[in-house]
Amino acid sequence: MPAVSATRHTLRRAATVTAVTAASVLVAAGVASAHVTVHPESYAKGATDGVLTFRVPNEEDTASTAKVQVYLPTDHPVLGVLVTPQDGWTAKVTTTKLKTPVKTDDGTITEAVSEVTWTGGKIGAGQYEDFDVAFGQLPEDTDQLTFKTLQTYSDGKVVRWIEEAQSGGEEPENPAPTLKLTAAGAEDAESTAPATKTSAKATTTAADSSDSTARGLGIAGLIVGALGLAAAAFAVVRTRGARS
Repeated sequence: MPAVSATRHTLRRAATVTAVTAASVLVAAGVASAHVTVHPESYAKGATDGVLTFRVPNEEDTASTAKVQVYLPTDHPVLGVLVTPQDGWTAKVTTTKLKTPVKTDDGTITEAVSEVTWTGGKIGAGQYEDFDVAFGQLPEDTDQLTFKTLQTYSDGKVVRWIEEAQSGGEEPENPAPTLKLTAAGAEDAESTAPATKTSAKATTTAADSSDSTARGLGIAGLIVGALGLAAAAFAVVRTRGARS
């Protein structure tokens, strides 16, 4: 093969490998970020009068999200739950009798909200929706709360965000939104304020809890691209050396 043709062939091959690898990294970043999440990521144990925001991204290209069901734990109940009205959506709140009543300064609580279901709205491809739930008080006797969530699409598909991450293990495929509860006074600034509200219809492919993962994968893609270009440059120099 002539030197010039060999050089062009090497450059094309390096460019193709770089492009494919970078594309794969970017796709992986999008997949990693498309989970149902709760914001903020942490609150102090026993926190009062706060807001939890459940962010639901649409993962399907050919169907919209038509129903969202969030299950609240009753073994460590969230007290005083109120649902913020959501344009285009109808919320149904289900309460359950507690096995172990909770004593508060205002009396003994025997029932708590166990499920909130939103229907009637639509989350299109490339969009997400924020669903706000206000609470009166969080429990003090646990380190985290898991909110198992079901996401139903217009074509009937149901994604079950119910898997709990194991300590020290990899993130499951369909992780449930999890809120960390910290010792009173130990929480950082993020845990003391609700998530910043953004347009519910804004186009996005990332959830805040996975931003660090997406950024890491993006950096990895840039590194791969740089290595591919370096390999191509080396091939050109080597080819020219052989000609001389």
